[in-house]
Amino acid sequence: MKAFNLQLRFLLPLIVVLVAAAYLALPVMDRLTLRWFARDMNMRGNLVANTMSESIADALQDPKGRKLQALFNRAVEDERMVAIGWCSPFGELMVRTANFPRDLNCSAAEQLSAEPDPQLRLPSGPVYVSSHPVRAESGPVGQLILMHDLSFIDRRSQDTRRYLIILIAGLGVIIALVTMAVAQLSWRGWVSGTRALLRGEGLIRPLGGGAPELEPIAAELRSRLRDLEDEYRRSQIQEAGWDAPRLQALLRSQLRGDQVIVVSNREPYIHERSPDGKTFVRRPASGLVTAVEPVMRACSGTWIAHGSGSADREAVDRHDRVQLPPGKSEYQLRRIWMTEEEEQGYYYGFANEGMWPLCHVAHVRPVFRESDWEAYRAINQRFADAVVAEARSEDPIVLVQDYHFALLPAMVRAKLPRATILTFWHIPWPNPESFGICPWRQEILEGLLGSTIMGFHTPFHCKNFIDAVDRYLEARIEHEHSTVSYRGEQTFVEAYPISIEWPSALQVQQLPSPQECRRQVCEALDIPGSHHIAVGVDRFDYTKGILERMHAVERLLEKYPQWRDRFTFVQVAAPTRAQLEEYQSFQQRITQLAERINKRFGSKGFDPVRLLAQHHEHDQVNRLYRAADVCLVTSLHDGMNLVCKEFVAARDDEQGVLILSRFAGAARDMPEALVVNPYHVEEVADALHRALVMPAAEQRERMSNLRSTVREYNVYRWAGRMLTDAARWRLRERISERVQRHGGRGENTNGRGRMVA
Repeated sequence: MKAFNLQLRFLLPLIVVLVAAAYLALPVMDRLTLRWFARDMNMRGNLVANTMSESIADALQDPKGRKLQALFNRAVEDERMVAIGWCSPFGELMVRTANFPRDLNCSAAEQLSAEPDPQLRLPSGPVYVSSHPVRAESGPVGQLILMHDLSFIDRRSQDTRRYLIILIAGLGVIIALVTMAVAQLSWRGWVSGTRALLRGEGLIRPLGGGAPELEPIAAELRSRLRDLEDEYRRSQIQEAGWDAPRLQALLRSQLRGDQVIVVSNREPYIHERSPDGKTFVRRPASGLVTAVEPVMRACSGTWIAHGSGSADREAVDRHDRVQLPPGKSEYQLRRIWMTEEEEQGYYYGFANEGMWPLCHVAHVRPVFRESDWEAYRAINQRFADAVVAEARSEDPIVLVQDYHFALLPAMVRAKLPRATILTFWHIPWPNPESFGICPWRQEILEGLLGSTIMGFHTPFHCKNFIDAVDRYLEARIEHEHSTVSYRGEQTFVEAYPISIEWPSALQVQQLPSPQECRRQVCEALDIPGSHHIAVGVDRFDYTKGILERMHAVERLLEKYPQWRDRFTFVQVAAPTRAQLEEYQSFQQRITQLAERINKRFGSKGFDPVRLLAQHHEHDQVNRLYRAADVCLVTSLHDGMNLVCKEFVAARDDEQGVLILSRFAGAARDMPEALVVNPYHVEEVADALHRALVMPAAEQRERMSNLRSTVREYNVYRWAGRMLTDAARWRLRERISERVQRHGGRGENTNGRGRMVA
């Protein structure tokens, strides 16, 4: 029965296709046949006219026209010639045969013959009309009108249709028989082969009996089938979407609880010492931490990061580890220490004066120093050694985060060849020409190609990376499958748009209402309650478009003076990389611009721009989001930017308007925002005015769609997609490795289960 169903799957579409082909082919063949015969009849008419020209000239000498009539009567005795008419040079019908229509004059006949399809229907049947000039030695003597019989064309067309139908039917029968035979053989082969493999017999029996060497593969397949069934049942139960339990279930089912190690420069929690000597815990303002920390809580792994807090050393045990989050112990953090000189070269130097402006293309000149490169390479090696030390097996899952560790994947691969390494690049990847500025471009690409999976926010960044590899390395690239093969290793390049953890119902219930948040914000910042509030939340970074944003606020107050006493802009800018001269200069420019705007448009102690240049905790930022009428995200170039998604998640009242830069990765998936070009100050100012006057119903419609998108595509879905791809690669590699180990006599494989020469 199954085989018959399989055959029907082949035969039914085949029959439909053949019937459709015959249906479409018949009228085409009719038109082609008619066109061919029309050409033949024109040629035949010309031949008849040329042949009869001398006879017609002689017959015209007879004043009574009897000779011409007799000549035409003999000519129509041909079975294909129906009638002939003779027109004088003056357009008069002088002679005609018996079947020539009496109501057809010369001008009408000539006009009909000039048409694309010169057919005329007579009582005897359809005829083809052609007109041919006749010349004598003295010049033109008249026009010969010929009417050819078309009935024989119908007979030929019927024969052609019959032969075509027979041909298509014959081909259909032959193809059907072949298809049924192939389907039957394939079905039997697959069934018997799968049964044999699951019994451990194998498809090829070596001399001496069964194939016990394939028993591990059969066990692996049986286990994977059970896991897929369990995962399917869980997915049917958990239709609400991705969350921490579903991610944990994925880790247990597809990754069998394998160890997960995260590597990042920034730590998820920082232990600081207050002026009175007490230790407190602070969560840094970082999109990376916002995205990755929920994943670690879901998988109970190990996070390796730089210990940068003033009290970090006091919080760790003798192995430099600390359990997090504070008071819950859901995962552990391993801290790596650096000297000030090392941090200056690796972090402030190469990473943030070199790679950061290089990748963001934000019109800030990258700075590359040999000493910074040496520090960067040394710190990458230190973190790679920590990964090897923390690994509890030969094949852990290592999640490498961001541009600080471009060399680490290849370093880990050298020590743990069976590890599954997922590198996620949180910032944009530039085009090959821009990337070519870097003196160590080849080393960086080689380091990243140590990854099993290389992830970016958008397909555009993936394309730029593959193009850079194609430009600067001798690698084999399969664009169709987004894979790069380099030195016997294969890297899958894919887009994984990052997101945030969607707040639970309990978290939403514990939040103050938007009205209460607005009251608290207005009271804390001394903002009149009647004012419209716009917020920007960023680090003090030149790529975030803070300067352009404030210019737009200034232009709004110039162009729309009605907002001068009714609008306040609150800019939260957490200090970052303050040791770098570029950042110091940028912060000074922002401060001076804010003072200038307040001086121009402030009144009675009121400042329209509130610049909060300090770190704000998550709860404080959340209150700002809930209190604001507008949130501005005007990045000049950004991998994703999670501020826009945090704002959307905070607005459970479905009010508020998001203004979003088209150069942020989030703009691709959030079209309901007011998408703007941050370099165009006039456009941003107009968008801000539009947001401030937008009706509540339109706000609700836009925000509802945005919330639906962010809820569905949350951080667990981001991590789940990457880990699912990792599980697929690990399964393929393990099966390949076992096949090579048990059945590959005389062949070598590398540590990742791939063939090498």
